[in-house]
Amino acid sequence: MPETFKAILVSRDAEKKQSVAITDLTEADLMEGDVTIAVEATTVNYKDGLAISGKAPVIRRWPLVPGIDFAGTVISSSHADWRTGDKVILNGWGVGETHFGAYAERARVKGDWLVPLPQGMSPHGAMAVGTAGYTAMLCVIALERHGIVPDRGPVVVTGAAGGVGSVAVSILSSLGYHVIASTGRSAESPYLTDLGASEVISRDELAQPAKPLAKERWAGGVDAVGSHTLANVLSMTSYGGAVAACGLAGGMDLPASVAPFILRGVCLHGIDSVMAPKTVRMEAWRRIGTDLDLQKLASLSTTIGFDGIIDAAHDIVEGKIRGRVVVDM
Repeated sequence: MPETFKAILVSRDAEKKQSVAITDLTEADLMEGDVTIAVEATTVNYKDGLAISGKAPVIRRWPLVPGIDFAGTVISSSHADWRTGDKVILNGWGVGETHFGAYAERARVKGDWLVPLPQGMSPHGAMAVGTAGYTAMLCVIALERHGIVPDRGPVVVTGAAGGVGSVAVSILSSLGYHVIASTGRSAESPYLTDLGASEVISRDELAQPAKPLAKERWAGGVDAVGSHTLANVLSMTSYGGAVAACGLAGGMDLPASVAPFILRGVCLHGIDSVMAPKTVRMEAWRRIGTDLDLQKLASLSTTIGFDGIIDAAHDIVEGKIRGRVVVDM
């Protein structure tokens, strides 16, 4: 009989009612691809929580193995760039949305979607960074390219106790920025201070409808929330500043004015981690290796086993998780 392995499978019935179950698959069940990987570590991201809980239409193919990122070892490959035994990382490319994802002990994907595991980094360590950390680094790079350096003034990070926010606070503080961390969980203030935040503010300060222009408070920001929060961040950004937007935890809408753009020259950078080209990914992971204090990853992350994924997915959507959740397969 073919060798089986554990997987989480999300299905939908004729009435479009979603169900989630742990099941056994074989490699014959996997989707097309030219590289097969033994998944050693993965994560639970906010998007994964939405997919498993069914609270947003993340999954667009049924049935599907969810999970948008993983690290592991190549088992077999017909792709020119990869050989058996290579250590690799995958983020995005529709994996966990339209293509079988990380929540299985085996994955088959296109070799063009993979990047090498940085030297000196373990699969567990890479997933402590994960898509959230990789996205946070893309945001930092965008701010730098706009000239938002530490001397320009403070930067704000919204959703700061979440996965993207936690890593963004850590990276920015290590680079010398004065970081203002916005969170809805006041109990997480010591955690954010330990990560390097210079100030911690309540998300309530940014949650109400925004003025067209408010008092200038920061030179730039990383926003993982959207909606009124992003509108307020923009309205409080100083002349010539920039904000990198990468999330929608507070909503997909943007009830903002054009005033920050046309009166203060503020720039809004959209950050896409899913389809970013390989050169951009390689640069982000290189910077992660140099600019993220890997010793802080222990405080950024919680480790669970495969059987804890479903519960963690519900917890992350309900705002019960801080930082990163690493799954050791």
